[in-house]
Amino acid sequence: MIELPLDRVYHWEKTRPEEVFLTQPTNGVARDWTWVQTMDEARRVANHLIAKGWPAGSHIVIYSKNCSWWIIAELAIWMSGHVTVPIYPSLTPQSAQELFEHCEPAACFIGALDSADLTQRAGPAGVHLIRFPNAATTDGTSWEEIVKTTEPLTTNPQRKPDDIATIIYTSGTTGSPKGAIHRFIAFPYWAKAIAQVAGESRQRDLSYLPLAHIAERGLTETTGIYYSWNLFFTESMATFLVDLKRARATVFFSVPRLYAKFQQRVFEKISRQALDRLLGIPLVKTLIVKYIMHQMGFGQVAFAASGSAPLSGDLLQWFRALGLPLTEGYGTTETGITHTAPNGESRPGYAGKSAPGVEVRISAIGEVLLRSPMNMVGYYKNPEETQQAFTEDGFIRTGDLGEVTTDGWLKITGRIKEQFKTSKGKYVAPSKIEALLSAHPAVENCLVLGTNLAAPCAVVVLTQEAVQQASTEAARKELEKSFEALLDSVNGRVESHEHLALIALVDHHWTIDSGFVTPTLKLKRTPLEAYYGQWIPAWLQQGPRVVWAITGQ
Repeated sequence: MIELPLDRVYHWEKTRPEEVFLTQPTNGVARDWTWVQTMDEARRVANHLIAKGWPAGSHIVIYSKNCSWWIIAELAIWMSGHVTVPIYPSLTPQSAQELFEHCEPAACFIGALDSADLTQRAGPAGVHLIRFPNAATTDGTSWEEIVKTTEPLTTNPQRKPDDIATIIYTSGTTGSPKGAIHRFIAFPYWAKAIAQVAGESRQRDLSYLPLAHIAERGLTETTGIYYSWNLFFTESMATFLVDLKRARATVFFSVPRLYAKFQQRVFEKISRQALDRLLGIPLVKTLIVKYIMHQMGFGQVAFAASGSAPLSGDLLQWFRALGLPLTEGYGTTETGITHTAPNGESRPGYAGKSAPGVEVRISAIGEVLLRSPMNMVGYYKNPEETQQAFTEDGFIRTGDLGEVTTDGWLKITGRIKEQFKTSKGKYVAPSKIEALLSAHPAVENCLVLGTNLAAPCAVVVLTQEAVQQASTEAARKELEKSFEALLDSVNGRVESHEHLALIALVDHHWTIDSGFVTPTLKLKRTPLEAYYGQWIPAWLQQGPRVVWAITGQ
C-alpha cells in the first residue's frame, strides 16, 4: 500500500508526538515544533479554511520564504481539501501578480519576502489573506489569531492518489512560467528518490532553497514528512552560516553556484596552491579538513547533493577530497526528482541512476524522455503546451539532451533549446563548457554564446573578491593570464568546433531583478544573449583572447 503525505503526518502525530519536526529561528532564537504541535496548528488552520466554504480543490497560494509556517500551511491546505500553489518570494510585484491572476486563488498565505516592496500587492482583490508571524504586511488575518481562536480539526481527512495536490510554476528560463499540475501519488516517489541516496533514517536538514521549486519540495519537505526529518530554516541570508551550524545538518542540498561560493570563501583564506600542499601532509590534512568542514557548516553532513545545473567535475572532486560526500541528481518541474546517486556513489558528469518507478528513454535526437507516477498531469490552463510536453505513449519530453550508460547512469549533455549554431553550421551545447569555466575560483557566473559567430565566446562574471584583488595593473594582468590558461584548458577538453574564441571578464552581477537569472539562479539566456551579443563584435576586434569588459565598455 502506498502511503500519501497526509497518511505519514497522521502516523508521526500518533507514534512520535514529541519528536521535533520543525525548527524556526526568529531574531536569533530558535523555536521547535514537535509533531503534535505541528499537527495541532495545522488542524486549527485547516478548520479555518474549511469554514470558508470554498469548493473542494480551490487554489490557495503560499507566498513566502521558507519557514515552519510554510510547511504547516501546506498540511492545512491539503487537510481542508484544497490545492497548494507556491509563488517564489523573490518575484517582482508584477510577475507575482501575473501568477496570482493566472491561478485564481481563493486565499493566500503571506510571509517574509525578499523585498518589502513585494508586500505592497500581496494578491488580487477579494483573496482571503493570512499572514505568517514573519510577514512584513499588516493586512489580512494573522496566523496567531487563527491558531488562538479556532478549534482543531478532529478527523483525519484523506486524499486520493490521483487528487491534485499542487501546481508548481516553472522558473521561466525559456519564457513565461507554466504551472505544472501534480497529484498526491507523486510525493511517495519523490521520497523514494531521495531515500536512494540518503536512506530512510531520520536526518537533520536546512531548508533554504525555494519551496516554490520542485527540488526543495521533494528534497526537503516531502522527504522530511516521509522519514520524520528535523527540518531547520534560515532567518535570512545574513544568518545562513549560523543557521546551518545550528542545524548540524546531516544532509545538505544546493546548486552549483553556491558550492562554488563555498569553495571561493575557502580560497579567500588560503590559496589553492597552499591548501593543496597542506592536504599532501597526512597529519596536517586531517586537521585542515576537519577545520574547513566545520567552518562551512558541513561537519556532520553524511549526504550532500547538487542539482538544477551541471556541476563541474573539478568542483565535485574537490569537495569529495575534503570528505564531503557530494553527488549530483536530476529532475524537472514536470517530472519530479527522477535520478539520484545510489548509496552516495559518484561519477563526475553523471546525474545518477533512475529512482524507483522511473522509465528512461533517449529519443532519436538525443532527448531524455521520462515516464513515472511523478509525471505532471499537465500545465494549468495551457492545453497546447501540455500536448507538446508528452509523447503519444505518456513520456515527458524534458528538453534535455542526454545519454544513459549500460549500467543505468544518466549524463545530461545539454539543452535542446540552449544549443546554438555557429556561422560554420556547427551546433554547440553551452552548459558543458560553462561547467568547465566555473571551475576557476574567480568565476561567479558565466555564459557561453555564439549564434551565427565563427566560434563561441564566453562572458564571465567575476566574484567581488576577484574584482577587488585586480585593482592594480599587475594583479589584473595575473588574473588575465589565469583566464588565458583556463581558455587553453577548456579548449583542450571540448570538440574543435566548440573552442572558445575569447573570454570577456565583467564585474557586474546577474540578478533576479535585472531579469538575467530565475528565482532558482538559472540563467535566462535570451535576455543575456541579447545584451552581450551587441558587444561581442567589438571584443573580437580588440584582439586579445581575454578581454576586460567593464560595464558599458
